[in-house]
Amino acid sequence: MKNKILKPRKILRRAPKAAPAVVKKKKAKPKAAIARQKEQPFVSILASLKAPRGSHKRKKILGRGPGSGHGKTSTRGSKGQTSRAGRDFYLGFEGGQTPLIRRIPKRGFTNKFKKEFQIVNLDDLDRMKETNITLELLEARGLIKDKKQLVKVLGDGKIQSPVTVQAHAFSKRAAQEIKNAGGQTQVIHA
Repeated sequence: MKNKILKPRKILRRAPKAAPAVVKKKKAKPKAAIARQKEQPFVSILASLKAPRGSHKRKKILGRGPGSGHGKTSTRGSKGQTSRAGRDFYLGFEGGQTPLIRRIPKRGFTNKFKKEFQIVNLDDLDRMKETNITLELLEARGLIKDKKQLVKVLGDGKIQSPVTVQAHAFSKRAAQEIKNAGGQTQVIHA
């Protein structure tokens, strides 16, 4: 083995430490400037408004590989009916079991020909001072809600003065009371 000649090491000298920087103190604002600043109202600019943090939730991104955390099965679990595309169940589906809507017996029916009337009684007509009572007048007095809907006069109460009443229907007693008082009934055909 040959003797290796050792080279002298370089001595690294560190640079001398710099003197600490002098920090300049900010000049205090005069009291008058502070007072003016307080007086000015805060004006918010629409462009600077932001929704609070957490108020907008990011859309869940599905099927974009394992790095997304929602890859491969895309949060649908593994296999089975609920993992397939196009699955659609009706409201009240109970997984193939006979649903409640089919376990309970059917009752009643809906009459599609039923007519719903707004009701006016003879007492209401007797309080009115007019001799010719129309649907517009009944609506103006608040006895009916809508003049375009059907109106029926019922015989609850008595009528003293002779009046001409327009309505879509009259009960037998109401029509008789109006005729006995010397008035008339005019049936409007809808």
